[in-house]
Amino acid sequence: MADTEALTPLADRVISTADATVARIAEVPFRAQVGLRVDPKSSAAERIATAIGAMLPGDPGGVVVTRDLVVLWLGPDEWLIIGPVGAQDRIERTLNSALGGGFGAVVDVSAHRTIIEVSGERARDLLNSGCALDLHPRAFPAGRCASTLLARAQVVLVCCDARAPRYWVVVRASFARYLADWLADATTEFAPDVNDLAQL
Repeated sequence: MADTEALTPLADRVISTADATVARIAEVPFRAQVGLRVDPKSSAAERIATAIGAMLPGDPGGVVVTRDLVVLWLGPDEWLIIGPVGAQDRIERTLNSALGGGFGAVVDVSAHRTIIEVSGERARDLLNSGCALDLHPRAFPAGRCASTLLARAQVVLVCCDARAPRYWVVVRASFARYLADWLADATTEFAPDVNDLAQL
């Protein structure tokens, strides 16, 4: 009988960094991810808001957090809904039911992407070494997201916490290993120099 155990894109990667106090990199595995396209001014969007317990974010880069969902604004009529492990079927059913045959699309993209969490005191600097966005808390506070390039890989970057820096990097599965390795390697730029430590 074939082995059907699911594996994440980074299942065989032990992500080690030069200094874990500088930045920590870890996969957030198996989160449900469902893409939604719908006219935000339609009655279907209102029904979806009622069904998920929150209005769909309407401003560019907006993020809405409900009891168990994170809703990311990707475009004027496009959102990515991230939920608990294994919840994609439930989310799909909820959205399709609320859509009610109206114009729109609901697509399970859970296997298409994974999430890499980057946290630690130099997390912002680490990300900025490969990303052109201004990640200062005044420009990119908690509760914001952006589609951007990180180390030439297309990602959706989410600021989860700006004070104790913590970010989600939503990346296509085919780029996950490359990006995790790049991030781990890039931390060496921010790790204390061995000679400096010897003088302490």
